[in-house]
Amino acid sequence: MSVSTAITIGNFDGAHIGHAALVKAARKAVGPSGRVVVLSFDPHPMTVLRPGSAPARLSTMAQRTERLQLLGANEVHPLVPTKELLSQSPREFVKSMVERFNVRHFVEGNDFHFGKGRAGSIDTLRALEGELGHDTIVVPPVEAALADMSIVRASSSLIRWLLGHGRVRDAAMLLGRPYELRCEVVKGDQRGRAIGFPTANLAHGDMLLPADGIYCGRGTIERNSALSFPAAISIGTKPTFGNHPRTCEAHLVGFDGALDDYGWKIRLEFHDWLRDQLVYPEVEALIEQLHRDVDQVRRHVASLRPLSPIPCDAPA
Repeated sequence: MSVSTAITIGNFDGAHIGHAALVKAARKAVGPSGRVVVLSFDPHPMTVLRPGSAPARLSTMAQRTERLQLLGANEVHPLVPTKELLSQSPREFVKSMVERFNVRHFVEGNDFHFGKGRAGSIDTLRALEGELGHDTIVVPPVEAALADMSIVRASSSLIRWLLGHGRVRDAAMLLGRPYELRCEVVKGDQRGRAIGFPTANLAHGDMLLPADGIYCGRGTIERNSALSFPAAISIGTKPTFGNHPRTCEAHLVGFDGALDDYGWKIRLEFHDWLRDQLVYPEVEALIEQLHRDVDQVRRHVASLRPLSPIPCDAPA
């Protein structure tokens, strides 16, 4: 007897609590011995439909795969948005998925659209059930409370907005974990080392950077055995030292190793916003502020409670 397969299709950027609800519903549909397949568009379809207008990434495909499998998916496959794929009719698209994965259940949110011109919808999936032999499971939106007690619907676009306004703690409530960059450490201007605060400079690529400012977080060095340290994170243009490209760098509190052995990977979590980037009249004033920032990071990390997002309206 073949294994029952449930599939869910979308961008899944960030693999947030709404995405977790889809995987949970798919697992419930097929049971513990069934097969849950996630198809994640990579890159974003906008890279084909409107080049240059695709949003910055919240996650790499590797991050998404890791997270979705932890949530209960058996398989996570990239779905490359070629012109051929995006030009398929809704029926052609659904038929190809059923044949490729032997789909018994489609699990989607009520705003799911697919096929040429996004003409397909949940109603289309339901209309094709008799012909193609699947059923359609619709998962309601997942909501959560932010720090100001507002109730919002989890979405990748809202998470991008929150990060763009420095609200990393609120973004974490929708992600179900702190926002994280996994990047290679590259050579910077080495000014931090000269003033007693060496930093790891991140090659963030097309990953989204939160708003300019100073953040409290945690950095995990991914070489040899993983080592984790509290981190004072700076994002911006280093205005005290003139005009520079926008960068992300982290001072790892308590780390006494060399940061100039470039090319290694770091995992950088953003826990809380501390302050704006400021222009200081002299380097000595900046150094004094950096000491205060590091002290605040130590206190903050020591008092940090585990993140416990409580989604509203998640499926049982």
